[in-house]
Amino acid sequence: MSSPCPIRQIVSTVRAKRERRKEARPGELLDAALDLFLEKGFAATRVEEVAQRAGVSKGTLFLYFSSKEELFKAVVRENISGRFTEWAEELKTYEGSSEDLLRYCMTSWWERVGSTKASGIPKLMMGEAGNFPELTQFFQQEVVQPGNALIARILQRGVERGEFRAVDPVYGVYSVLAPMMFLSLWKHGRGSCGDARITLDPQQYIASQLQTILQGLSTTGPNTTTPPAKKKTR
Repeated sequence: MSSPCPIRQIVSTVRAKRERRKEARPGELLDAALDLFLEKGFAATRVEEVAQRAGVSKGTLFLYFSSKEELFKAVVRENISGRFTEWAEELKTYEGSSEDLLRYCMTSWWERVGSTKASGIPKLMMGEAGNFPELTQFFQQEVVQPGNALIARILQRGVERGEFRAVDPVYGVYSVLAPMMFLSLWKHGRGSCGDARITLDPQQYIASQLQTILQGLSTTGPNTTTPPAKKKTR
């Protein structure tokens, strides 16, 4: 029996590599775009630079993404908003206490997003939101609102199960979000503000913030949701 033709094997191998390369291009473009958006900002980043960093032509980039705005939206979906379906399902099927669920929420957020380059996206949006209202609205709809709703569901779960005391749904969410946002800003802003010599351990920081939050949510602690009435003065 004759052996396969070497030339055909080579052609087949080259074609297979090209197909694999073609399938990888969108991901390579998104990685390059994320790097450049964080390095230079959205306004200053040019699609030519993204294509060059990804090792493709500008025309190839436009085969996958029709504009820089659509490229940015794809970056956000790939790294943050595309995960909300998974997170919502985890919340739905979680069987532990609400205290453990909140702890899992904050620690897993750091592992999946906060510790990655993607945690720089909110800082980027804060800096350029005023100049790009369409992208701001997109970020609100696909990241901020679903994220707030997810945390609100965890807090409500705890209230309904008698594990958390009732808290204002808006400010309760912000109490959880605030330390997470600070950690993101610290990660991407070290040296630009504050004392760059200070070393912050993310896991220890999250554990400390969780302790404070859970103490405030405890049903055994004092109820401080309603400010004390002011004494009347004559």
